[in-house]
Amino acid sequence: MGVLKIFSKINRFYNPKTKIKAYPFHYISNRRYSDVTINERDEILPVLIVGAGPVGLVLSILLTKLGVKCAVIEKSSSFSQHPQAHFINNRSMEVFHKLDDLAEEIERLQPPVDLWRKFIYCTSLYGSMLGSVDHVQPQDFKRVVSPVSVAHFSQYKLTKLLLKQLEKLNFCVCTSDGLEGLNHGWIGERNILLGHECASITSTDDGIMVGAKFLKDGVMTERNIRCGILVGSDGAGSTVRKLMGVAMKGETNLQKLVSVHFMSRDLGNYLLGEKPGMLFFIFNTEAIGVIVAHDLDQGEFVLQLPFYPPQQTFEDFNAKVCEELITKLVGRKLVDINVIGIKPWVMHAEVAEKFVSANNQIILAGDAAHRFPPAGGFGMNTGIQDAHNLAWKIAAIIKGVSPSSLLQTYEMERKPVALSNTALSIQNFRAAMKVPAALGIDPAVANSVQRIINSGFGSILPTGLQKAILDGIFMVGRKQLSESLLNENNPLGSLRLGKLRRIFEEGDSLQLQFPAEDLGFRYLAGALVPEDGDTVFEAPTGRRRDYVPCAEPGARLPHMNVRRLLKDSGEETLSTLDLVSGDKLEFLLIISLRKKSCDLARAAFKVSEGFGVSLKVCVMWPHGSLVNRLNRSKETFTPWSNYIDVEEVRMSSTSSWWETCQMTNDGAILVRPDEHIAWRKTTVILDPISEMERVFSQVLGIQRTKL
Repeated sequence: MGVLKIFSKINRFYNPKTKIKAYPFHYISNRRYSDVTINERDEILPVLIVGAGPVGLVLSILLTKLGVKCAVIEKSSSFSQHPQAHFINNRSMEVFHKLDDLAEEIERLQPPVDLWRKFIYCTSLYGSMLGSVDHVQPQDFKRVVSPVSVAHFSQYKLTKLLLKQLEKLNFCVCTSDGLEGLNHGWIGERNILLGHECASITSTDDGIMVGAKFLKDGVMTERNIRCGILVGSDGAGSTVRKLMGVAMKGETNLQKLVSVHFMSRDLGNYLLGEKPGMLFFIFNTEAIGVIVAHDLDQGEFVLQLPFYPPQQTFEDFNAKVCEELITKLVGRKLVDINVIGIKPWVMHAEVAEKFVSANNQIILAGDAAHRFPPAGGFGMNTGIQDAHNLAWKIAAIIKGVSPSSLLQTYEMERKPVALSNTALSIQNFRAAMKVPAALGIDPAVANSVQRIINSGFGSILPTGLQKAILDGIFMVGRKQLSESLLNENNPLGSLRLGKLRRIFEEGDSLQLQFPAEDLGFRYLAGALVPEDGDTVFEAPTGRRRDYVPCAEPGARLPHMNVRRLLKDSGEETLSTLDLVSGDKLEFLLIISLRKKSCDLARAAFKVSEGFGVSLKVCVMWPHGSLVNRLNRSKETFTPWSNYIDVEEVRMSSTSSWWETCQMTNDGAILVRPDEHIAWRKTTVILDPISEMERVFSQVLGIQRTKL
């Protein structure tokens, strides 16, 4: 009964209209919590999000646009300026496309694609090239399979754009310095509280009580926050996950690294003219590392270095040492190098055992639910898509449409994707390791040597001696990269260089894009109506595969440009994905104007009203057939008015809509608010009302009462 009480209380917080109020970009709220009314203090915040990274911020935007009140707490006292993630895949850009054209803003602000399309392999940035791989194909930017394209845009820049969107939605960024009245458990919607760390989680009759620690006037203080649903998007070391006792499963400690954020316009200008790229893999006798070019024009870079504790300590990588290592990798001294930040991190490949806990009240999203190697950029992108899957389901619960058990479908759908992306990122990481192995410096050997030192006889040696032994072994290994050995005139060097060329030619090195997995992932069970028959998936190969459009339940709705006639006799071209609303809890039914399909649409209108959800019907007309046919839909669907007529915009190389979906025009496709297909009609339906009741019940997680 406790869960029913919670959601009956928070249901009245559903707010279909969003207030818009603009604030300066770095606005800090001066609102005092002691000014909050007594009635407000007694209320429960419907959703509290822990973690103000991209996943938490995207979720807060999506929920607010759907009319769900939420707030965010973040343990850091400021937003990180470390570039971190930087590759945004197609599906995430589609999510951003629906956030007031955020994708289009990213495309305008990112570096030109010719500056980041390649991975460069070399002996130093000023030295000889070992090879390069172009990861962009001609079709990638033709917008045939998606209305947007992939992007190269640093995470901290993305965070700034997300905060701008939240400011337009009347969110306030608050610090503990301006807050008073901290002994009650109501913080109000549309607040992002910085410097607040989740310290405890307690399940009560009224929902979830979160104890948040923060520093107030130099004293560590704790406040309690009551909420109906708690979302942990607090990163790889998630406190929410640990407090809930949820274990991670997978491969741990794949590699320890040090990340060095530095600026150099000198280096940026050189690479702009000589060898532009996104990643630079550098191998020479003095140093080995990977430099990520976040912005060549601004001269912003991140160096990733292998790190071997306990023989090496983080203190060994001070700014002076890092400058020296950068110089060795660049191949000459830079005139303006500025090391901004240095941080250690550990590469894991793990997925949480559970994504949903505490009777559907506590949810994990993003890195809190899954930790991937960075190879392929799956981390942030998978998290953003977690938020997209989650938002409409939370809205359905808060609005009273669905029971809280609908959140179980979040785990049913997203956990298999996380497991698949984990496997693919490991494959990609191991592909990256093939390059140094071909050059005679297999990283697996280095890791094995260190394990022997740590666990064998070497562990009893003094730390200094252990470090000297490890450094000596690494120095011997790097000798394999000497110019006298690694050249075409040396038989062994020629053999190694030939092997390296084959790796690049066969696409067997680190890959950037995975269109088949990026756009083609499909949910097999969850908030959908699966079809009968065995489903056969091609296992990931670790190599790039093209996306093939699919309209089966669980798949993302295929993209096609369509044309819509406007009332002023103008016209608008949009994507089929744009037909799905991002501002309300609404399903989309795509049909052709055939009698049985129209009967189905009228039944769907009637049934959706009974379930308390909005439905929009889209009539898909063949290319060139829409003019003078608009009145037919009006006559067909009256008294319902939430329909739209569109016609295909055919390009010479594209099929019709129904051919693209591998269906006939007698079919129908029901699309969820997250643009994934919930159900489709491929056979004759004798009783449309009963079928639509069955479909909406199953998708919304509502048990049907048997008569």
